[in-house]
Amino acid sequence: MLYFNGQYLALAIKTGIVTGILSLTEGIAVGRTFASLKNYQVDGNKEMMAIGLMNMASSCTSCYVTTGSFSRSAVNYNAGAQTAVSNIVLAGTVLVTLLFLMPLFYYTPNVILAAIIITAVIGLIDYKAAYKLWKVDKLDFLACICSFFGVLFISVPLGLGIAVGVSVFKILLHVTRPNTLVLGNIPATQIYQSLNRYKEASRVPSFLILAIESPIYFANSTYLQERLLRWVREEEERIKANHESTLKCIIIDMTCNGTILAAVTAIDTSGIDMVCELKKMLDKRSLVLLRLTLNPPSMKLVFVNPVGSVMEKMHRSNILGTNSLFLTVGEAVADISASWKPQP
Repeated sequence: MLYFNGQYLALAIKTGIVTGILSLTEGIAVGRTFASLKNYQVDGNKEMMAIGLMNMASSCTSCYVTTGSFSRSAVNYNAGAQTAVSNIVLAGTVLVTLLFLMPLFYYTPNVILAAIIITAVIGLIDYKAAYKLWKVDKLDFLACICSFFGVLFISVPLGLGIAVGVSVFKILLHVTRPNTLVLGNIPATQIYQSLNRYKEASRVPSFLILAIESPIYFANSTYLQERLLRWVREEEERIKANHESTLKCIIIDMTCNGTILAAVTAIDTSGIDMVCELKKMLDKRSLVLLRLTLNPPSMKLVFVNPVGSVMEKMHRSNILGTNSLFLTVGEAVADISASWKPQP
């Protein structure tokens, strides 16, 4: 009979949740490791259902938590197993051994059993893949090293948990610190690319063209607002130092570097509030310039090709003014330039 009360109920629930997550993570990690070696695909949903059903059945007989064993899978793989039938043969062999052959293994040193496992597992260490991770992405390499040494010196669940934690940190880092670019025009074309990536790209007088390469959520809205305003401030300082045309228009490109692919695929309420606040702060900067100059620029904020859901939310929030939405950066520059003449 099950009793859902007692002083250890909360501890049992927390332990069960953590154990289930680590069991699923370990099982899928082992499955994908051998899937890459045998060129087949592992379905995470089916793996989750299989592990769940196995643990539900095994709990009826007080069995240990069931998951994918890396060491046993490595031994099975090196023995030449090709299908899941090998597990049935292995289970039958283990059952017979436990019932009748255990006295024969009584005096077998543990180091011999460890040597069998180490011999099977050491061939699975891919040094080239680790070196490739180091060259491509340092955070991926950090997750790999943490997982390797965590499993080697602590335990498989804790090692995988450390790797998952590093991976989650990497995801949060990319979400909260999205990339922003300043775009320039490639001469004799209507193509606008990053000034840092393309040395031949040049700035358009009186325009500041910015690209956002991430959806706009509550997690990154504050950072994006500060980063965009910093771009504006740096551009104004550069214009003042070089005695160039005053900044009159800010174009925010929501596509993937001028292509038809969308970079800002979604926006939430915090993102809408960020855009509204950005627009208000730009209007305030125009008012400050009105007091300082006789011919102040009217700083305009326009957007380029937001996707359908983003455009609908911006339209419902009434932040899209007249002529503030364009299909391409080139169209925005040409249309806005035709409405006024840049003045130094």
